[in-house]
Amino acid sequence: MATKSKLHPRNQHSEGYDFERLMAQMPDLEAFMTRNPAGQNTIDFKDVNAIRMLNRALLKAHYEVDFWDIPAGYLCPPIPGRVDYIHYLADLLAESNNQEIPRGHHIKALDIGTGASLVYPLTGQSEYGWHFTGVDIDAGAIKSAKQICDRNKLAITLRRQSKRENIFRGVIQPNDVFHLTMCNPPFHGSIEKARKGTQRKWANLGKGRSTNLNFGGQSDELWCPGGEIKFIARMVEQSMEFADQCLWFTSLVSKKDNLQPLSRILKRAGVTDYKVVEMAQGQKTSRFIAWTYKKKNQRSLFMKRN
Repeated sequence: MATKSKLHPRNQHSEGYDFERLMAQMPDLEAFMTRNPAGQNTIDFKDVNAIRMLNRALLKAHYEVDFWDIPAGYLCPPIPGRVDYIHYLADLLAESNNQEIPRGHHIKALDIGTGASLVYPLTGQSEYGWHFTGVDIDAGAIKSAKQICDRNKLAITLRRQSKRENIFRGVIQPNDVFHLTMCNPPFHGSIEKARKGTQRKWANLGKGRSTNLNFGGQSDELWCPGGEIKFIARMVEQSMEFADQCLWFTSLVSKKDNLQPLSRILKRAGVTDYKVVEMAQGQKTSRFIAWTYKKKNQRSLFMKRN
């Protein structure tokens, strides 16, 4: 069994991948198995088809998702790191819920850029029973996400964002209430930077140069003009309009250097509170930033809303 370190204590993958269990759930995974230098079962993490099959097995074995697939060219996300974000969000909500992890359909989460994989709603609904609304600007991503929902008979709301300049506008309806919003924003500022980032990743994996963007990935998933800071700044600006409807707004931040300018943006927006939550997966450290317009006593009241 391969060992991962520093994942969230509730993360089902904190002890690594149980490949025997995964192959029992998804026999097709066996065709992608190999041995690492220590003689342990593993897969070739440079092989996008192996990653896709691993994800199918993980989602079936751990999250009761019988059907999962994504179209060619879309981002194929690593499940353990993605679900860590969900667990830390649960901790964030617990702070306003008498330190108790909130579970159940009455907890509403908005996933901005849910993608073809629908990975956050799938894992978050399975772990905590929350109701998710997934939003994406890409019609192909929404079509794929809808197929996953339909095939698994899942009650996940999907909404298409029609305007590229909008994030919350047009998708948060007047009667909506969300306990949290989440986002894995495009972090490159241009297609050229996205390609260079991908080439560095492939080189680190020992694959040499590749023209493929990540393990798949449409342009909307990987880059936007101005990069991560510009995208999150727009998110902060629009969040002010929905301050009464959402408890916590959150976004992953890929680069630590971006935290200081983002903190200035949040202060100018007049948020009541904001925090940076660090997450570690093995040698890699990631983080998300969270902000709210509610005072502490208001947060506890908000948690009781349905």
